[in-house]
Amino acid sequence: MTDTYYIGAYWLGRSENAESCATRASNLFDELGRLDPEWRSWHEAGRSFKDASARTFSTDRANFLKLFARKKNRLGDAFRYWLWAGSRPGETSLVDGYCGSADDVPTSICLVSPPHQGEMAERVLTTPILREVLRAVVRCWEPAWGVVASRQYRDEVSPSSSGDVGTFVSWMTYFSRQWGEVPPLPAPVRVEPVEDLGTLVILTEERFTATNPEHVRLATEVHQVLDAAGLLRPL
Repeated sequence: MTDTYYIGAYWLGRSENAESCATRASNLFDELGRLDPEWRSWHEAGRSFKDASARTFSTDRANFLKLFARKKNRLGDAFRYWLWAGSRPGETSLVDGYCGSADDVPTSICLVSPPHQGEMAERVLTTPILREVLRAVVRCWEPAWGVVASRQYRDEVSPSSSGDVGTFVSWMTYFSRQWGEVPPLPAPVRVEPVEDLGTLVILTEERFTATNPEHVRLATEVHQVLDAAGLLRPL
């Protein structure tokens, strides 16, 4: 089975107005556009691929404010967005999020789902690109915890089928400063700061897969160290 991947960032109880959320969202899409040309043109959902392809969405701050003003994109005091990019059906990227709420439930989130097949997938499903995607998400949204994760590996090791946020080690895992200090980890794991916001742990420079025994062994070893340090706990 081929792994599919996502970049997820999560935080709780941070009240923000539409202007703040629109600025953060616009900044993220600007950064994504610098990483790959396909991430410079975004669309809203439609009844069909052809219909949605015509619904181009400009990702500037003013347009996000208009999006957040729509009733369907409001949930209590929170704002929602869902955009996609791509030139071929089945080879699209999705970015969706839920932000601005002062409540802990549901969890605030920014989720980036890159394509899992096609030419763009070969370009972006690499450590250098996905590292920069996660770092961009962290800079823009300042989450408590984040991952670049294989859905297949997550489903194998997480207590719930959708992945209990904060409880598992991924290809790349981010911990905010408030989450805790990352202890020394075994080679070849790379640990690096994300500005002064937190710490990023990268298991392997090659693409992490759930079927690679060495990747699984390393993830298990790192999980044990981080769990002992109190870093793997539900958000």
